[in-house]
Amino acid sequence: MQSREQFHSEMNELNQDIIQLANRANKALRQSMDALFNKDIELAKKVVEDDKLIDKEEAAINDKVILLIAKQQPVATDLRRLIIALRVVTDIERMGDNAKNIAKAATRLGDHYQTELPLELIAMRDSALIMLESAISAFQNEDISVAHKLAEMDDKVDKLYKQVVTDMLEKTAVNSAEVQYVMQIAFSARYIERFADHITNIGESILFLVKGEIVDLND
Repeated sequence: MQSREQFHSEMNELNQDIIQLANRANKALRQSMDALFNKDIELAKKVVEDDKLIDKEEAAINDKVILLIAKQQPVATDLRRLIIALRVVTDIERMGDNAKNIAKAATRLGDHYQTELPLELIAMRDSALIMLESAISAFQNEDISVAHKLAEMDDKVDKLYKQVVTDMLEKTAVNSAEVQYVMQIAFSARYIERFADHITNIGESILFLVKGEIVDLND
């Protein structure tokens, strides 16, 4: 069995890997939205390709967690911390998937559409990125006060999402290009909303880690 010092060293390394993965998801959302607003198809393709790195890193972190459990045979808080690590990286990987889907929406729209994109999408992105940065800080510091605040931040994203969908439903699409525009913008808003939901899941994981209580921040 490993020494406590070695276990804590490997836990710190694991946490740094998780933070790095979260930063990749942050970058993916930024770039996918840039691709959408700037009609940058090459950047969109890059986001899709880079998502493979997120998947690969998630798998590597999962392997580290399993190895740590096998070597250390942790109990109580130590075991809970490792289980939470698995939950958090799953949410981050899915955040990466949502960013990838926005990039795919950008490629489907192409660079020929003339309609202005709704600024609410930018507001949604900015709110989601602030949420992610807050979640990373809460994860590093096991700060339940910040974790609790993620629910309120997520409400803002939800309201913006509803506004985008309402606006899209009010549009009259008379040809296939306009139908495609309405669909892809509504989908993109949904992907950002889901991105934010996974951040609140991380908040829930932090609360469970620290307090041992199951809390639904998406309720």
